[in-house]
Amino acid sequence: MTLGLGTLRSMLFVPGDSPKKLAKGDGAGADALILDLEDSVAPSQKAQARELVPAYMAERPPGARSSQLWVRINPLDGEYALADLAAVVAASPDGIMLPKADGPAEVQRLSYYLDALEAQAGLAAGSVGILPVATETAKAPFQLGGYADAGLARLRGLTWGAEDLSAAIGASTNLDARGEWTLTYRMARSLTLLAAHAARVQAIETLYVDYADDAGLRESCRRAREEGFTGRIAIHPAQVAGINESFTPSAAEIDHARRVVEAFERAAGAGVVGLDGKMLDRPHLTQANAVLAASAAYSRR
Repeated sequence: MTLGLGTLRSMLFVPGDSPKKLAKGDGAGADALILDLEDSVAPSQKAQARELVPAYMAERPPGARSSQLWVRINPLDGEYALADLAAVVAASPDGIMLPKADGPAEVQRLSYYLDALEAQAGLAAGSVGILPVATETAKAPFQLGGYADAGLARLRGLTWGAEDLSAAIGASTNLDARGEWTLTYRMARSLTLLAAHAARVQAIETLYVDYADDAGLRESCRRAREEGFTGRIAIHPAQVAGINESFTPSAAEIDHARRVVEAFERAAGAGVVGLDGKMLDRPHLTQANAVLAASAAYSRR
């Protein structure tokens, strides 16, 4: 994946029916807000949320937003999704989060809807991205490998979720006795990570439930970043700083990456170089360049 200005470290959920919580979004510091029309909004409040969310975005047009503005719509095969899209697309969301996506075909169907709605609203074709929650149904994990070759130009990333998958398969828990994900959910997580990199889009880690446990969040983010995730979903503003800091390269990492790049530049054409008593090959150079690209992207924010 090529890192750039579109790389999102933190994506904060904000209930779309709460004027108070929406008003706090600008000061949260998140790279993106996910204005929610799905699980955090009761059926009786869906209509109100469809009014509040586009009004919020219209007051913050593209180019004047402190965070990207994404909208989580309701599942595509349900009764609310088309009304959600009709309400929000004209307000130029940066992207649509698609919950309970069965696979690439469903993302493609959403893309066709967006083609028509963008044209109707006079928006640039393809300007609205898509982020599917790619593991929330029993079928979905089997489709993850298909994202790489599906030709989904709007695909910006892949994320995963455990709670809806638990419900879909009738599980009483998704955690083991130590509080860690059980095998089914570790498998779904790993496949999402691999699928995102195969499709050359962002791998977004799922939420960390205990929003008061900052130390635990940071440790979890550290491990996720080491594995290859490049950002994380937040469920509370208190989590944003920890996520942003955890997914931003440290000064030591940046310094080491620069030295790796310089070592390869001095040995032009070499496949292997020595640095600090260690032999480094081309994958180390690729990793160093990714660190520097991420650092450059985040320093502009």
